[in-house]
Amino acid sequence: MIPVFHTSATVSAPERLVLRGGRLTRVPLRVRWGLAEHPEAGLGLIDLGYGPALFGQRGALGIYAKLLRPRLLRGGTWQEVLAEKGAQPGDVSWVLLTHLHADHVCGLPDLAHARIFAPGVTPGLRHGVFPALLPRDWPACRTAYETLPHRPAPHGLPEGADVFGDGSCLAVPLPGHAAGQRGLVFTRCDPPLLYAADVQWCVAGLAPGRAPGAPAMWVADDRHAARESTQAVRRFADGGGDVVLCHEPGKGRHDA
Repeated sequence: MIPVFHTSATVSAPERLVLRGGRLTRVPLRVRWGLAEHPEAGLGLIDLGYGPALFGQRGALGIYAKLLRPRLLRGGTWQEVLAEKGAQPGDVSWVLLTHLHADHVCGLPDLAHARIFAPGVTPGLRHGVFPALLPRDWPACRTAYETLPHRPAPHGLPEGADVFGDGSCLAVPLPGHAAGQRGLVFTRCDPPLLYAADVQWCVAGLAPGRAPGAPAMWVADDRHAARESTQAVRRFADGGGDVVLCHEPGKGRHDA
């Protein structure tokens, strides 16, 4: 199973905000989500990116959308990509969520028929989680990674939840940015591929001394855990693994 990542939207930010020593120039941070097909479990999605559900909202979610001002890319949302491939939301059998921030769950209620894998924690608004973007029967409708059998992950990562029971995808703990955040290791890619979600905004931020400080770290759920997760991902990359981040500005070889 080899995932392909699409960009649903971009958010503009000064490079210096997301990368220590970066420029003042604004860069378009991508908001990725992934598409993959498991030989037995079928078609699935990896995070969901931004989508139409974010806009036209009131209250805290409306304020969030106005502050970040994400720009949806034509043809980039999971709904549009599925339609282009002749598929419908009902064709999606599974969804893997790394965490529950708004840029990872848009459109999730339309996929309530699928098996939804997610961290076992459900933080509130102060953690960037908006109930309006989750299915009404959340968290009863999810399968928590913590409840699955775990097995060793490659290149020094912590043990991961064996999502499909065949070792092809391991959900490894990478907390810090968000409570319970998981990275997804696709072990049958060559080399093994780690979708590290929001451990850092830029791949360059994995290097020693390049992770951003304040104010970017103010939004971290646990700053100490965030540093440890960055180090774990760096060790994985140094060991020969391939890393994809949700918001890396540049286009990578796993992007559509």
